[in-house]
Amino acid sequence: MINKLNFSERDICTKYIIPAIQLAGWQLHQFREEVGLTDGRVLVRGTLAARIRNPEVKGGPKRADFVLYGRPNIPIAVIEAKQAKFFIGHGIQQALAYAEMIDAPFAISSNGDGFLLHDRTGITQPIERELSLNGFPSLDELWPVYRQWKGLSEPNATKLVEQPFYSDGSGKAPRYYQRVAINRTIEAVAKGQSRVLLVMATGTGKTYTAFQIIWRLWKAKAKKRILFLADRNILVDQTMQQDFAPFGEVMHKVTNREVKKNYEIYLALYQAVTGREQWKQIYRQFPSDFFDLVVVDECHRGSAADDSAWREVLDYFGNATHLGLTATPRETKEISNFNYFGEPVYTYSLKQGIEDGFLAPYKVIRIATDVDALGYTPETGKLDKLGQPVEQRQYNSKDFDRGLVLEKRTRLVAMKAWEYLKATDPMAKTIIFCDDQDHAERMRQELVKIIPAAARNRRYVMRITGDDTEGKAQLSYFIDNDEPYPVIATTSKLLTTGVDAKTCKLIVLDQTINSMSEFKQIIGRGTRLREDYQKLYFTIMDFKGATRLFADPEFDGDPVVIYEPKPGESVVPPDDQNPQVGGEQDLPASQIKTTDGDGRPAGVEIGGGTGPGRVKYFIDDVEVRVAVERSQYLDANGKLITEDYRVLLKDSIKKSLQDEFGSLTEFLRRWNSADRKQAVLELLTSQGVPLEILQQAVPNGVKLDAFDLVAHVAFDQKPLTRRERAENVRKRDVFGKYGEQARAVLEALLDKFADHGVQDIEDAKVLELPPFDQFGSKTQIRRGIFGSVEDYAEAVRSLEKALYENDEQRQA
Repeated sequence: MINKLNFSERDICTKYIIPAIQLAGWQLHQFREEVGLTDGRVLVRGTLAARIRNPEVKGGPKRADFVLYGRPNIPIAVIEAKQAKFFIGHGIQQALAYAEMIDAPFAISSNGDGFLLHDRTGITQPIERELSLNGFPSLDELWPVYRQWKGLSEPNATKLVEQPFYSDGSGKAPRYYQRVAINRTIEAVAKGQSRVLLVMATGTGKTYTAFQIIWRLWKAKAKKRILFLADRNILVDQTMQQDFAPFGEVMHKVTNREVKKNYEIYLALYQAVTGREQWKQIYRQFPSDFFDLVVVDECHRGSAADDSAWREVLDYFGNATHLGLTATPRETKEISNFNYFGEPVYTYSLKQGIEDGFLAPYKVIRIATDVDALGYTPETGKLDKLGQPVEQRQYNSKDFDRGLVLEKRTRLVAMKAWEYLKATDPMAKTIIFCDDQDHAERMRQELVKIIPAAARNRRYVMRITGDDTEGKAQLSYFIDNDEPYPVIATTSKLLTTGVDAKTCKLIVLDQTINSMSEFKQIIGRGTRLREDYQKLYFTIMDFKGATRLFADPEFDGDPVVIYEPKPGESVVPPDDQNPQVGGEQDLPASQIKTTDGDGRPAGVEIGGGTGPGRVKYFIDDVEVRVAVERSQYLDANGKLITEDYRVLLKDSIKKSLQDEFGSLTEFLRRWNSADRKQAVLELLTSQGVPLEILQQAVPNGVKLDAFDLVAHVAFDQKPLTRRERAENVRKRDVFGKYGEQARAVLEALLDKFADHGVQDIEDAKVLELPPFDQFGSKTQIRRGIFGSVEDYAEAVRSLEKALYENDEQRQA
């Protein structure tokens, strides 16, 4: 007799839960199994970053055992299955968490004996009740509760929310939070709400979400003509070419102040349709009832203000539904998007995006110069390099590069940024935020002076600001994942919002930032994850204390590391010293001058005060040094701790290894005689030199096997990468004595070695992972293909011998 208590969770699903669901009338297309919700958080350790892929580990990917759908795009219930040895409600809290995430009204737990159903709406009573295995509720029972919960009493409203998503057949579908944002917006429109606000962190796909909203409203004929407004030309072009491309010929970009009324989807820069002069306000050439929906992208950029240009457009098309999209809803305490749009129908924060693994975590390097820390007071009678008498008062961070330029400070910032790039990845996309366009140009010049690659390629460093036509022309190349140049972009505010620089790995802040909205937007330039481009995290280098805003209650995404180098220390955090080689609404160009009439740099004006006649001083003879005293890190629980440990004490590591192994000959003997190389790794760990420390002590250390790391650090031997070792084995007929399947398994193990090292191939659990699953279970591989567990172990030892067998001769 089969004992149900021995059944796995999947057995419970297959043998009990699915039949019960189907008995209640649910069709196969109305429910899905093992629905992935999150990707798993990225953990950063030094320069090493990896995604947590084990769902049993905190921060790992979240998967719902079952999701039931009231309509193809509307989740209505989550079922969490547990083994029969647990009580029936064991999974209810997990089910509730998932139901809340995906906005489903019902959470259900089951152990195969029955169901515990929780009604999040509170409409049915009791809120939580047990059901027999044959008493699972039907769709007809749950759907009316959903409609009542959402306030969808009118048939037309229900018809609108039932409109499906756009699908191109590739399998791409909205992520869970995008579904919630889309559905809640559609529901709000269906109920007649005229102003709707969505708050989604930068990098979470606001434009794609907007497309799906517009598509569903347009296909349902609820909104026939739509206007999409943005404040960057590149944002409009990106949107048309990417997310909005399915609209095809019904889509039109408003340009050259021409009005065309034969399209259905319109995209425009708000600058292109507005203007203080009546004749420039081309939006007035459309009838006020022409558009049914106006979508304002990045609506934090002034649309909340009563006298803003966007508000004029919104007021003119006052009968349309207005949808605002932003990552940062509040601008000031006095002016808020909430005042106009109301409370957001959905918020997806930076913190949540990082926890779910959809956004990149980040480190912070804080560098305070002595003049930033202590201020600068010029001596009496001080003249700047242009001969201007410098007003005698104390100048501090907010003055630098605005009212007073210390050229050696600019040089120091440039040197520290290059020091970090040179030590980590000289080709890492970098944005340096400066106080104004003049500052951005001076920063570019300093970088060109100190970076050898900038002399070889003029596009290595580019100023990309609103007044520079050549620089703006390079923006599309900078954000192209496959274009290496430009590497570094200096800017003022042009790149703060909307620009999709997916592979940006370093953000340098040399700009005074007091706005939380602006701070979040700048951070958002680095939050996009691109594992295929080895972009799993990014770094913020802060010279003006902007990261103090982390302490603001409105900030919602803590850094993983905060590092403040002491004077004389490397700008690179100790655990990062491992090379991984491998704007504002800027003034129109017509209002910008590169030099004034007397040859002074742009922005130098004589007259004093704070208005247009304000003086800008340039001083080139004041020394500037780094002045900081502590390093700080956030631990796994978010607690800020002081950390003085330095991993790259290479001489100390070398001595420890030499004390342990004595000589290269002894090390080779012990390595080759070890049945398990893992034993040597464990020995290293016990001596305080774990593999991770060795990897960080050597350039490209993450590409080297433990053997090469020890031989190189302790005995100055030239290392081979793991991949080079693997290829050397492939060149020889090492696997000739094995059968076809055994050879395929060993080839796959060789790939695992090339990717991760010898410790992976020694662990038999590796056989439970792809691509080994194509050969059968772990037992089938070892016993069926190799003959026995012992024979498989011997084959692995032979593979290891082949990997290292020539090293005595090579090292000699």
